Amino acid sequence: MSGAPGSIADLSVPPLPRVPEVLIECPRFSMVKRRADGSVDFVSPVPCPYNYGSIPGLRSDDGDPLDAVVLGPRLPRGMRLSVPVVAVLGFIDAGKGDPKVVCGTHPMTPAERAGLERFFRVYALFKRGLHRVRGDVPDTRFVGWLREGPEA
Repeated sequence: MSGAPGSIADLSVPPLPRVPEVLIECPRFSMVKRRADGSVDFVSPVPCPYNYGSIPGLRSDDGDPLDAVVLGPRLPRGMRLSVPVVAVLGFIDAGKGDPKVVCGTHPMTPAERAGLERFFRVYALFKRGLHRVRGDVPDTRFVGWLREGPEA
């Protein structure tokens, strides 16, 4: 489904391998979120506490590569690594489904889970502000957890 007025964002996630390859686009603590092609997508007023990237070959409702967050130490931009899926969280950006696949080498701790929720709620506020500056007021928000645990 599209994010047109009156429609519902599609938060479905394409079939995921248990251990997808992730391309790091925004290393942990970076303030610049880049697209897979290296162009700047978003400049944050606060550093991103996670390695942020995408899963090449998979797309979300917004047409972009499926976003992925990799827990753990800072990784270099451009690095490709295979890392297990531990959860998927729901996010809507500009009225379209933009789920985030959370990957890590261990199950999420309660602190990591709470940190991801806080981060994506704040991230949604900044993205809504960016959309308003650009003259849009679309639905942009953290939705909640779509999948959690080893079967994510």
